[in-house]
Amino acid sequence: MKRTLITPNFDDYPAVYHPLFDGARLYDSSCSPEARVLYIDKDDGLYLKSAPLGTLSREADMTRFFHAKGFGTEVLDYHSEGERDWLLTARVKGEDCTHADFISHPERLCDLTATLLRELHGADTAGCPIPDHTARYLALAEHNYQHGLYDTSLFPDNWGYASADEAWQVVKSEGHRLKSDTLLHGDYCLPNIMLDGWRFSGFIDVGNGGVGDRHVDLFWGAWSLFFNLKTDRYRDRFFDAYGRDVIDLDLLRVVAACEVFG
Repeated sequence: MKRTLITPNFDDYPAVYHPLFDGARLYDSSCSPEARVLYIDKDDGLYLKSAPLGTLSREADMTRFFHAKGFGTEVLDYHSEGERDWLLTARVKGEDCTHADFISHPERLCDLTATLLRELHGADTAGCPIPDHTARYLALAEHNYQHGLYDTSLFPDNWGYASADEAWQVVKSEGHRLKSDTLLHGDYCLPNIMLDGWRFSGFIDVGNGGVGDRHVDLFWGAWSLFFNLKTDRYRDRFFDAYGRDVIDLDLLRVVAACEVFG
């Protein structure tokens, strides 16, 4: 997990958080331009995330839900101030699955991440704050298609489509087959799975989660192994370890069609 030691301008942070900075080493742990993440190295560690107003509400709700299920960290504070949202969470022990200790054992990593995903997908969805992720998912694909947002650059050739129109026809004709019956992470990739010496510690960055179709997480789990291990040789092993009894390869093609629209 990326951490760069910094000396931040405290005026950039709400006054309520200033006492947390006393005696702490502070690190930039951001991984995207949309949100800034500050790691506060104090006691057991804290993460303070900020993003434009209103954009962290879903993540706060889903993080609380995952924590209640034993799958994630605790939300210590969430509020909006000025033009920003602020989300304070406890650190999850260990390292994410892109750490060299894990990447150097790809078969074991593949099998473990598949098993963890099947366990997550078996959780009770009652009370989930996002009860129909699929409706949102399909609506986003349609919106982005209509606005010309189309990108296959992240995907291997066998997930891709020749054109936006070809992908959209699949979404339009087959999207109704995607269910909302499974608790999803929503961005199931190696950087978002935390292990402490090969023991599961928790999932992070669950803001895209909700009750949706398991094939969304399966798609991203397979993609992350391809991307982070620099080979697609573990895809079939990942599906085998998860359990092919509930996998429909045709639905993975539908998910791929949705995902090229961002």
